[in-house]
Order: sequence, then structure tokens, then C-alpha cells
Amino acid sequence: MAVTREDRIRRVALGLALSEYPRWAAAVEKAFPCLEKAFTADLHDLAALGLDPPRAAALLDPALPARAEKEFDTLTKNGYSLLTFADDDYPVALREIFDPPAALYCAGRPEALRGPAVAVVGARNPSAYGKSVAERLSEDLARRGLVIVSGMARGIDTSAHTGALRGGRTVAVLGSGLGTIYPPENRRLFDRIVAEGGAVVTEFPLGGEPLGFHFPLRNRIISGLSLGLVVVEAARRSGSLISAAMALEQGREVMAVPGPVTSELSGGANGLIRIGARLVESWEDVVDELPGPIRDAIRVRSPDEPPPLLPSLTAAEEAVLDGLTPDRAAGVDETAERTGLAVPELLAALLGLEIKGLAVQGPGKTYRRRW
Repeated sequence: MAVTREDRIRRVALGLALSEYPRWAAAVEKAFPCLEKAFTADLHDLAALGLDPPRAAALLDPALPARAEKEFDTLTKNGYSLLTFADDDYPVALREIFDPPAALYCAGRPEALRGPAVAVVGARNPSAYGKSVAERLSEDLARRGLVIVSGMARGIDTSAHTGALRGGRTVAVLGSGLGTIYPPENRRLFDRIVAEGGAVVTEFPLGGEPLGFHFPLRNRIISGLSLGLVVVEAARRSGSLISAAMALEQGREVMAVPGPVTSELSGGANGLIRIGARLVESWEDVVDELPGPIRDAIRVRSPDEPPPLLPSLTAAEEAVLDGLTPDRAAGVDETAERTGLAVPELLAALLGLEIKGLAVQGPGKTYRRRW
């Protein structure tokens, strides 16, 4: 079912009230399947969900619907989009984490969020070595069809995005709103990412400020969008280690680039390697840690001749893949009717797509796209 303008405005309203409290926002959505009723709920019902009085009052503010409509109109006027759980373009990988954002503000191409992706993060004041490694690694991975995800912060994040743009696409996750680019000197980088087929996303409203506690919230989205996370230079108390911990909690692969033992910037990355993170010297080390079908699809070739990310498909496999969506599993009969294929041919195509890592089988012989 299509997501209506009114539905999107309600998600904007929920974000205006609770974007800094994603678990409370998720609790509200679960308790109020008809979200409209949440904005006129009883204070005691909201308190039972864990909301404190200020947040409950923000949700019940009579002016909130009008503010949300104005916010949504500004969003669309700027050419941005709002991705909700009901949208096909909402990232599949992000749906799987414990506390996914109820909605994402998106500048650029939403399809860039559909992966496969690898996060590259690290120090805000890196050495020349760290910047060079981040750029080269990100470019090499992007040339092979992987989307590079980072936080558009100063330092390694900026280098990762810059390198990725030389080889392919990149996604930036902000700790502020799309109307408050931070750091401000990365405005040009923001424009490049959007212009060159990538995306910049955030769960915060357009005017959201880059407050300190926003960045740990942002980090869960960086790792949540990705199959694995690579740390390039990080001190022992670096925020990148928070990202690594979140990636582990989410079941993502954690990797790190080693650095000189004499450098403070090596302490965090070397420490991750010491406790079991994959040591990364080149793009091949990263690819080796990815799921088998994706790893196998990325063949070793010259960076000047990047292979296609997806393996070649038969005509039947292409028809079936076009008929599947990532957010809703479909049964064999439904898929056969949608594609016009006979059941034996359909089952063979579904098996081929499973082997190639493009389809996932669920309970009751149902199937969905992986990406």
C-alpha cells in the first residue's frame, strides 16, 4: 500500500518530538498502529511506554501537526525525500538492527542505500598516512561495486567519502539535520555526494543541530547500513570504537587498519585487531569478510575494469528478481502469478537467486529480495 502524504507528515511529527529518543519513538509506533492516535493519547498511556513528561508533552503539543506539515513541505521543496518503514527504499540492512530510525530524511538517491555497503570510519585529526589509506581503500572498494558509508565528519570520514567518489558511490550519515551541514566546510562534499549518485541521510529534523549526543545515535545507523565496518586510525578513546562496538552488537564484521605502535592514533585500531578484528591491508581483506555470494561476485580484476557487483542472471531469474521486494516476502503461487512462470521454472530461478545471494527464503516457502 502506498504511503500517503498524511502518513509521511505523521512520521515527521514523530521525529520532531522524538528523533533524539529512537527507542521511545519505536515504542510509540508499536503501541499506536494508527499513528494519528498517538498525538491525542492520554498522558498516562505515554508514561506507560516510558516517555518522560517533557517528551510526552512534545508529542501532544497542539502545534505539532502544523510544524510537521511545514517541515515536510520544506523537505520536498528542497528535493529531499522521507523514507519510512513502509517504503521499498527503506534500507533492508537497517531494518534488522535493534532500534532502527522510524524515518530517514534523504538527500540524493535512495537506491544508494540498498547496499551492499561497507563503513569506513576513524579519527577526526588523522595523520597523512591515515588519510591516504582511507582514500585508497574506499576508492578500491567503491570501484568494485560496494557503497562506502561514513559520517561526513572531519578527517577519516571525509577521506573515505572523497576516495569513494573517485570509484563509485558513497552514503553519508549526519548527526544533524539536512539544513545544518556539519562541519560547514563539508558543504561542497555534501553537494558532490548528492550530485554523483550517492545519498546523505539523517534521522534528525531539517534544523537539527550537531549536538554531542547525536553522534553516537548516528553511529548505529552507519554500522546498521553496512555489512562490515573498517576503522582507520583511532585513539583508544575514539568515537570510532563506539561505532565498532555497535557494529558487533548488530552482527556486522569489524575490521581495522594497523598503524605504527608509536602513534596515539593507532591505539584504538591496533587494540581492535588484538581482540579479534580482521587486519586490513587492502580491499581484498575487506571483501574476504563479506557474505559468500557478495564476496564471490567481486572478482579480482584491475581497478580500471571494475566487475559488476551482481552475478549474471538468466531471463527467468531476472523476471523473478523484478517481481520480489526486500521488505515483503511472497509465496510461490503469488510469485508465479506475478511473473507468469511455470512453478518448476520458478523454483529453479528462486534457487539460483538464493545461491547468488540475491533472494532469501523465509518461513512457509516464501521469498524476498535481499537488497
